[in-house]
Amino acid sequence: MRPLLALAAILVLPAAGPVPIDRHALVERHAVTFTKIDRDAPAMIGNGELAFTADITGLQTFPERYAPQAPLLTMAQWAWHSFPEPHPLGAEAGLVQVPVPGRGSQPYAYVRDLAAAAKDPVIAWLRENPHRFSLGRVSLDMHHADGRPVRFEELTDTVQRLDLWTGTLTSRFRLDGQPVTVTTRVHPDRDMLLVEVRSPLVASGRVAVRVAYPGVSRAINPDPSDWTHPEAYTTRITARRADRIEVRNRIDRTVTTSSVTAPGGTVAPDGPHRLAVYGHGERLVAMVSFDRAQRLAPAPDYARAVAVTEAHWRDYWTQGGVVDFSGSRDPRAAELERRVVLSQYLAAINEAGSLPPQEEGLFSNSWNGKFHLEMHPWHSAHFASWGRPALLERSLQWYRAHLPDAIAEGRRHGLNAAAWWPKMSGPEGRNSPSPINPFILWQQPHPIYLAELVWRAHPDRATLERYAPLVEATANMLAGWPRLDPATGRYHIGPPVVPVQENHDPFTSADPAFEVEYFRWGLERAQAWRVRRGLARHPQWDKVIAGMAPMPMQDGRYVPVAGEPGFWTRAASPECRGNARPPLCTNRDHPSFLMPFGLIGSERVDRAAMARTLAATDEDWDMRQLWGWDFPMIAMTAARLGRPEEAIDWLMRDAPNNRWGATGMTPRYDLAADGKTETRLADTYFPSNGALLLAVGMMAAGWQGSTGHAPGFPADWSVRVERVKPLP
Repeated sequence: MRPLLALAAILVLPAAGPVPIDRHALVERHAVTFTKIDRDAPAMIGNGELAFTADITGLQTFPERYAPQAPLLTMAQWAWHSFPEPHPLGAEAGLVQVPVPGRGSQPYAYVRDLAAAAKDPVIAWLRENPHRFSLGRVSLDMHHADGRPVRFEELTDTVQRLDLWTGTLTSRFRLDGQPVTVTTRVHPDRDMLLVEVRSPLVASGRVAVRVAYPGVSRAINPDPSDWTHPEAYTTRITARRADRIEVRNRIDRTVTTSSVTAPGGTVAPDGPHRLAVYGHGERLVAMVSFDRAQRLAPAPDYARAVAVTEAHWRDYWTQGGVVDFSGSRDPRAAELERRVVLSQYLAAINEAGSLPPQEEGLFSNSWNGKFHLEMHPWHSAHFASWGRPALLERSLQWYRAHLPDAIAEGRRHGLNAAAWWPKMSGPEGRNSPSPINPFILWQQPHPIYLAELVWRAHPDRATLERYAPLVEATANMLAGWPRLDPATGRYHIGPPVVPVQENHDPFTSADPAFEVEYFRWGLERAQAWRVRRGLARHPQWDKVIAGMAPMPMQDGRYVPVAGEPGFWTRAASPECRGNARPPLCTNRDHPSFLMPFGLIGSERVDRAAMARTLAATDEDWDMRQLWGWDFPMIAMTAARLGRPEEAIDWLMRDAPNNRWGATGMTPRYDLAADGKTETRLADTYFPSNGALLLAVGMMAAGWQGSTGHAPGFPADWSVRVERVKPLP
């Protein structure tokens, strides 16, 4: 019997584990290809700190061929400019005293009417400055044999391919029958554009590369470049040799530097604010760097720079999380997978930098290029759950650096050792004056939420020590600002407060549904951080946790804020469900009452009431008014309610702000009061991409308390997931 037993032991093989996802195949099948210009979708390459948008030639040769909302720009996280101040402004500039019940008057960056405020030079300056600006335009300089400039219509056989796996943009076309190939990359560790042009036309100088440096337009949005006032700024050559020129650009007080290097070629001045790069033979290489340093580093070896760039992107795709839907029977699965892959690519460029992202990332400007801190989790929280916490931590450092400023702002509001975070700001951290900005509060718990996600990715002492001061000071604000009603023992938020759904009066609104739960959730998480550090729970925090006002509810359904009777009755009325947008109809903008369950999974939520609220939203909400991040947020709520089919329906809902273009970007529309006229405000809105990743990651990997594989997806979907962590 022993030989037979031995044979049996040989034949009994261990059960095979899950087959690893072919990550290269997953990414490769969603490479972006153009054979003609899509005026709303220039290609984008970048490294998180510098981004470059390119036309179908691979550079920025024909910007006029693209929509005004899709300018061809070179933007950096550090590239900010301010126009001269009307007069020296102190820390209190733009602040006015606003009555706060129980707290006297408080300083806010408040203006009642923006049109009137625009005539105030101080308020106008504070809103417009600082602002992002474009560092340069890198284009092809092409001529016919007789010297005539090439028109776009004279290019033939245009083909462009964006290789997501290596971060390489390859563009091919013919000019006068001759082939031209342009390969464009952005170096991962330096703010440097890498350009290679191959064509027989290079040798004759008929194809060259031009680098031009713009000024800053007073318009600022969406394209901050000014090409019409060359006398308003300076570009000075600071070093020069045959194959390299260094320049220093000054626009008002803003000084930047740049170098253009052409290994084996020539760099020469080409008029005011312009340089030209010429190749030898059939090949031209240009390395264009942008910086703030006075002394510029030498250019790297080009071949080595290409290898480093390609390795960087391969590491990005192989070391983080991925989700594969191949094999799913639902015809929407392939499109959802495309959106997920392209969102991961775009997030690495626009949402992984050293500052919280602005809504248009580094693609263009809105709101003068400033960032909105209430959007930060929708932009970047997914990095922690998708196995890339270091990319979230880049922008988290902004909070750590500005913690003293936030505590000083808390002190102005009568709080002790409490961080009060701005809503809309530039890198300096000052809140922009607005009718609503100063009263928005749902950004206040964000540092705790983001730090908690980092902790879940790296639950170690180093994480605790790095973010504990941030968590502690933020929690002091969450516990210190809600107002205690001694008669009931309840803590209330507002007035004044502008909830997530921004169409409520800040001076009468109170206890917005998401904010009361998010403040309470943030305090619970902050207590957990104290326990992890070996400290006792904070007694005042526990009082606020126990006494926080409940989520407001009417007729068995949640509502945005307390004290507005008839909310759902109005939403269901023929008037509010029609095409017009009457002022009393508030069934538009963000359905924020779904967020306490979808985003943070609050245990205080009544699941049956939340299910009724979700159904009412589906039935009575104005879908034309939802923003791009609303759809994934609602999908998260449906998933936690055990309704995966509805979750998919919300993710894939056909609505104006949920349309996904060829490059994975979503536009941003507004609707006129007549309910019919759509205005395209921007060609991209990156909270859509970040929110999609956060939602899909949660639906695939689960959440605290979920069970089973891919609990947010229908059973007939094939969902393979690697290195994605469940959400709280």
